[in-house]
Amino acid sequence: MLDLTLLSAFIPTFFFVSITPGMCMTLAMTLGMSIGVKRALWMMLGELLGVALVAIAAVMGVATVMLNYPQLFSALKWVGGAYLFWLGINMWRNRGKMSLNLETPTVTQRGQLISQGFITAIANPKGWAFMISLLPPFININLPMAPQMAGLLTIILMTEFVALLVYANGGKSLRLFLSKGDNLQYLNRIAGTLMMGVGIWLALG
Repeated sequence: MLDLTLLSAFIPTFFFVSITPGMCMTLAMTLGMSIGVKRALWMMLGELLGVALVAIAAVMGVATVMLNYPQLFSALKWVGGAYLFWLGINMWRNRGKMSLNLETPTVTQRGQLISQGFITAIANPKGWAFMISLLPPFININLPMAPQMAGLLTIILMTEFVALLVYANGGKSLRLFLSKGDNLQYLNRIAGTLMMGVGIWLALG
């Protein structure tokens, strides 16, 4: 059973939050630009798994444990941020698997993309803060918890997926525009700079 009144308020609220630029959306745009929307779907899978884990953990109170052990959380952020920054450097230098090459198809490991999305989602402190602050007010304590959580989680994942697709397609459009003529090097540098920015954002956020 779901509280339809709370549900009608939750849907536009979460959509607004999801569509707002953030780490995961910037990553989706960067990958849409560098490897295309189809390949970026693997990153989105990892990101959605991470978002689902954060949402469930926030409701179950695991977030409190994370807050009590900030060193663990900080280490996770720095490792994830350093990895994304390293990828960004290689893209900026037109090197590595993420760099765009019009003559040779870009090949990336699915597991690598999934882990990128997953780590970015679970190591995002704003994601934790948002879930902790947003989800409780939309849960009716007088109704069974499991159906409410399942309904809210479904809405969260669907909304997040739509937002990721919007940003990834925006990156793809930018790629098509910049890949004309001699702009390929600039495209890799833009994508690399964005990736490094996400890495710094993740580590210091």
